[in-house]
Amino acid sequence: MQQLSEKWIKASILGTIWASSEIVLGSFLHNLRVPFSGNILTAIGIIILISASYKWKENGLFWRAGIICALLKTLSPSAVIFGPFVAIISEALLLELSVRLLGRTIPGLIIGSILAMSWNLFYKVFKLIFYYGNNIIDVYTNLMEYAEQQFGLQFDAVWTPLFLLLIIQILFGLVSALIGIRSGKKTINSNIPFQNSYKKDKTKSTLKNNNFAHSINWLIVNIFFMIGSLVLIGRINFAIWVALEILIAIVWALRYKRALRQLVRPRIWIYFIVITMITAFVFTRVQSESKTMMDALLIGVEMNLRAMIMIMGFSVLGTELYNPKIRDFFARSYFKQLPLALQLSLESLPIMIANTPDLKTIVKNPTLFVHQIMSFADFRLNEIKGKANFKQKIFIITGGIGSGKTLCIKNTIKKFQQEKISVSGVYSSRIIDNNITTGYDIVTISTNKSKIFLRQKGDSSQQKIGKFYIFNEGLNTGNDELQNTKSQIKIIDEIGRLELSENGWHNSVKQIIENSDSHLILSVREEFVSQIIEKFEIEPMFVLNVSNGNCEGFYERIMTVTN
Repeated sequence: MQQLSEKWIKASILGTIWASSEIVLGSFLHNLRVPFSGNILTAIGIIILISASYKWKENGLFWRAGIICALLKTLSPSAVIFGPFVAIISEALLLELSVRLLGRTIPGLIIGSILAMSWNLFYKVFKLIFYYGNNIIDVYTNLMEYAEQQFGLQFDAVWTPLFLLLIIQILFGLVSALIGIRSGKKTINSNIPFQNSYKKDKTKSTLKNNNFAHSINWLIVNIFFMIGSLVLIGRINFAIWVALEILIAIVWALRYKRALRQLVRPRIWIYFIVITMITAFVFTRVQSESKTMMDALLIGVEMNLRAMIMIMGFSVLGTELYNPKIRDFFARSYFKQLPLALQLSLESLPIMIANTPDLKTIVKNPTLFVHQIMSFADFRLNEIKGKANFKQKIFIITGGIGSGKTLCIKNTIKKFQQEKISVSGVYSSRIIDNNITTGYDIVTISTNKSKIFLRQKGDSSQQKIGKFYIFNEGLNTGNDELQNTKSQIKIIDEIGRLELSENGWHNSVKQIIENSDSHLILSVREEFVSQIIEKFEIEPMFVLNVSNGNCEGFYERIMTVTN
């Protein structure tokens, strides 16, 4: 199994901390409509990265942490949201670029922080121009010149608002860098223990299963629709262009629920009306070469339709980019460690969200906040390293039907329990009626409780294996035991035909092998041993055949190679 590098582990931790602040504090700030909320969130991210750089000095941590944070912030069962995704990654890249060019020095960190913070302004300006086209520039410049005339201003009003906003961004960046530098220097020798207030919620995840039918062909078509919409503006009859845009919007709304949600938001229609009215005012009353009211309204409609198509377009592209084939492609590229790092982040995210303080606490004592997050970072790094040092061992018990595999497993379980070694998993209990096997129950090792699993009698809605009907009650109970119970040893009795067809305990076996936090004992019928080894790509320490009652010493052999 591929091992995650320490650099990606650290990036995963930093990205998780950054994402937790974006998720927890972002909702709070945006719901209250706090001015410059985006800058506040960016400032917190910058402080986290700069502070951490004093303890973790590897190059490339910033951009890796940015990718992790962006994926966690925008993670949903159906799509990638482009706005936050692009913003977070760009901020991390700009900070990384400055440090690479100027070194991990105070000037390098300050300039990187200012560049990262200023990206907010440049991105918003670029987004407006991209969505609405060059007409939005004409609307803005004419409005500013009109304001300059009406108020008798003696300075250039066109660029003044943008210049003032840029100064605010620079000040935000400067303050963020100074706080990060000050906090980072203090955390080098800080040993504040991590106090975990997170209690694991055993309820079901709120994320829904992604059942969307992704398509590479649709991705290409959607890109063509977006580019075609931009290219055809002003090149074909306006009425035909509008009809095409409406048709594209309908197609997207039918295929993509996310795109449809973009259209039903009241805000987008308020923007539509306001921008159309402002455009009509500017081009009929303010501009030196005035247009007719109809021409001005058509320009406003064109701008809004273009913006709607771009907004919907990025939404549908995000949905298709969540295609498993695309993710698998990136998993095989330079970013092959990214899926493993993201998996670690998803494990850490609930803990960090539970331990993220409120905004008042952060503003009141940012240094204490940084100390707390760095103590979490150290705690998580040590925890992950401990898991990384664990080398999983896999053992196979084999034999024919009725050869004593289950009896060997039960005897071995008793020895584990006598030696206080934690053991969990499942074994099968044969149900016999008049010397005839009529079924099997599943026994969970951690609770010693049994559930109905296989019976000769059932109904047509149930799956079958051989002459037996499979009961979901036992199957679900067994998988829950295997996937959710932590122990040093996991045991699975009777792996075979079901698992080779990716049913039964298949997913649980894969999860245990991939997580590598327990040693694994599998009971496999002789005829399936080679197929199971190939299917799950495992290298068992040894295969024990119990056909001749050869279970003696099995426990001792396991302990010899696992200690």
